[in-house]
Amino acid sequence: MSIDVQQPRMYDLVGSTIMVAGVAGGAFEANFEYRVHEGHDEVTGHFMAGDGIGGHGQFQVTVDVAGAAFTLDRLFVEVFHTSPDDGAELDKVIVPVVYGPKIVPGYRVYSEHVVQQGETLWGIAAQHYGNGALHHRLVAANPGTITNPDIINPGDVTRVPRD
Repeated sequence: MSIDVQQPRMYDLVGSTIMVAGVAGGAFEANFEYRVHEGHDEVTGHFMAGDGIGGHGQFQVTVDVAGAAFTLDRLFVEVFHTSPDDGAELDKVIVPVVYGPKIVPGYRVYSEHVVQQGETLWGIAAQHYGNGALHHRLVAANPGTITNPDIINPGDVTRVPRD
């Protein structure tokens, strides 16, 4: 069996409701499981996928993580199926995501900011939050773009989490 998680993508900025979607199957109908965690707490569930004749089917699951006691802003979304023989987690796909509510209390959405020549993270934070000292929010929300907080490049598109 195979699993292709198409949403969320690596380092997507997510909120308290996470849409997990993709294609899975390879059996008549198969039971798949998901887990959203950060090493401290987790939210789990399951879904069916397949087309009834051994093919692959699309899946879409809405995962409510609002009640989880996450302590970190990095979560892992895992999708897998369990071996009936020994309970092993098979064909597991792991997608790291960024949990917005740990970056900005009350997080709902993000806007995008295109870095201009001469801008700094301090200045971008001051522009969007009214306080340059909140630049750490930008670093946390953009792990794929901001690998060194002292270096940002003109043309970079940064996500600015908002409440």
